[in-house]
Order: sequence, then C-alpha cells, then structure tokens
Amino acid sequence: MTPTELSVDAAVARAVALAADPGRAVLGIAGAPGAGKSTLARRVVAAVETAHGPGTAVQVPMDGFHLANAALDALGRHDRKGAIDTFDASGYVALVRRLAADDEDVVWAPDFDRRVDEPVAGSIAVPRSARLVVSEGNYLLDTDAPWSALADLFTETWACVVDDGVRVDRLVGRHMRHGRDHEAARAWALEVDGVNAARVAATVSRASRTVRT
Repeated sequence: MTPTELSVDAAVARAVALAADPGRAVLGIAGAPGAGKSTLARRVVAAVETAHGPGTAVQVPMDGFHLANAALDALGRHDRKGAIDTFDASGYVALVRRLAADDEDVVWAPDFDRRVDEPVAGSIAVPRSARLVVSEGNYLLDTDAPWSALADLFTETWACVVDDGVRVDRLVGRHMRHGRDHEAARAWALEVDGVNAARVAATVSRASRTVRT
C-alpha cells in the first residue's frame, strides 16, 4: 500500500493533533541523508509547543547513536560513517522502547554535535510531561533486526521524500560547511550518502505517511 502523502503544513498539523491525544505519542521521521528530516522535526516541535505549551514536545535524533569516531577507526568504518552498521542500533531501539513506555520521570538521550562530528551522551532530557517525542533518522523503517522492532514502538512513522537533485545539493552544502572542499563534498554525497539513500528508499513504502520536503 502506498502511504498517504502530506505537505509539510499538513504534517505539522497532524503532529499537533497527535500531541493532543491521550498518552504520549512517539513519532519517527525517516528519510535519506539530506531529505529534510531534522528540519521537519524542528518545525514539528516548535508547532506543538506553540499549540500545547513549552516542554510538550522533544526532538531526539537517531544520530545520537552514531558510533564514536575512535570506534569507527578501530572497526575500519570511518570512511563509511552514516552506513547502517555505524550506529548502535540496539541502543537506539532500547531508547525508543523507554520513550514509548512513558513510565520514567525523565529519560536522558544522546545528541550529535556536528561541530565535532561526535555523539554526546546524556544531552537531551525527555520529561514525563512530554506528550510528543519526535525522533528522526535514516533507518527507522529498515526491515533488518534490531531496526525492525521500531515499527511496533512508534505511534506513526513518516518518510521524507524529495527530488534527488535537491537532496544532493543540500548534502554538498552541508559537507562544505563542515570542512570539505566542493569535490570531496560531492563525492561523499554521491558515493557514501548515496549508498545509504538507496537503502532508505527501499523502505519508504513501510511508512504511515510520506511528507514532501
């Protein structure tokens, strides 16, 4: 079945409605590198807090579960950072399970600091009062274990979709802002991010909804 496609505005309205329902909602936003996941997640959190009050929504990125650069060096995977095997997948699934259970006063989640290109443990507080938790990442719809367990933990899963040309341009700009020259940035966007994007594209049909970003 093809997921229903939403505009960004319609998706934001949907998130505001989810936050008004009884209990906590945990929204997963999937998409290829450069698809606009983080931008959409930030917009959703801002809209929910405007509608329901400060602290009612929290963003928890999957990127907080990147393996540290030293670990990637030891594994020989630093040159493929962002591939599905360069994350602590079981740790991420365990966190989402805790967030969905909503039975702790506060859950501390890791963040990812792009300035140093490293995860930072215990950075994001998710209090019990948070009614919507938004988590975004590449592999939220993947069918391999342990990622496959996420489908039963998220309230809804959305997939960001965007034209490849736009997505690659975004990535090139991002990589250049973080120190790569244009040639190296484009090579990484096509050769490394491109492999990951192809894997993500194969899972889009599993989403509850798609969002054109």
